[in-house]
Amino acid sequence: MSTKASGIVVVGSINADLVVTLERHPQPGETVLGRSMTVLPGGKGANQAVAAAKLGAPVTMIGAVGGDAYADAALAGLRAAGVDLALHPAEAGTGVAVVEVSDDGENSIVVIPGANAEVTSDVVRASGELISGAGVVVLQGEIPAAAVAEAIRLATGRVILNLAPVIDLDRSAMLAADPLVVNEHEGTLVLAQLGVPDPPAPGDHRRVIEGLAAAGFPSVVVTLGAEGALVAADGSIRAVPAPKVAAVDTTGAGDAFVGALAARLAAGDSLMEGAAFAARVGAYAVRSAGAQPSYPALGEVLPGEPGEGQPSKAEPVQ
Repeated sequence: MSTKASGIVVVGSINADLVVTLERHPQPGETVLGRSMTVLPGGKGANQAVAAAKLGAPVTMIGAVGGDAYADAALAGLRAAGVDLALHPAEAGTGVAVVEVSDDGENSIVVIPGANAEVTSDVVRASGELISGAGVVVLQGEIPAAAVAEAIRLATGRVILNLAPVIDLDRSAMLAADPLVVNEHEGTLVLAQLGVPDPPAPGDHRRVIEGLAAAGFPSVVVTLGAEGALVAADGSIRAVPAPKVAAVDTTGAGDAFVGALAARLAAGDSLMEGAAFAARVGAYAVRSAGAQPSYPALGEVLPGEPGEGQPSKAEPVQ
């Protein structure tokens, strides 16, 4: 296990994704025929680490895998991207996600946490020096809440908290996020968890982000898929459009966004600059199958900025 410090530390899940392609998703009780199944590296934590590293950011991944056949598959993308690994050897099997991808590019996912459930607060504390030395710490909701809270406590740099899925965190821990990154559904759940009355109606993105900003988060990003994102910071709310692309597979696109955002914040961009870049990376990712294999590397052409629909390129992260 390496202990090299890096600019970004991701604490989170590492999975093997069993990706099944099919014409359409089955209804409850229905059997449909799939076309193929592929085993790919995944897990929200690993996805975000790979996305940042492929864009040139120095990244350390703290997580756990089992001693089973899925471990090598789960770690393949992290190793290929040059992510430094701080791994806990777990008794349980490596986490697995069964991902169904239909012809319209939409996905449904069932996650079996496995080793990810063994990323406890004690495991996080064992990597406390890495976390406290990071400029940006990235967290999600696929490891135990106590471990997420401990990582937030140890962090001295900027904390990006992607509450996906939404887990039960102490209010003070949640409000350390700068930014909190959620989609509209997750944002509504966070508001409920914080006890905010009169929840927004479905589709009322503006009220979701206004409620989160009013709750005390220093900054908030609400991702809206093909519509881009809303960003609340410094007392204002601004929209970040996403380039229009033909979606092949949306799996891991949100993680591509978070990883790219972390890379740009670590490089010194403003939150708006980082979110605009992350929206282009997310749009790039949905154009091909899988999560980590779909992420851009340095120099690859991204859809969108700059100019009127002209492509841009990922820039090196210093």
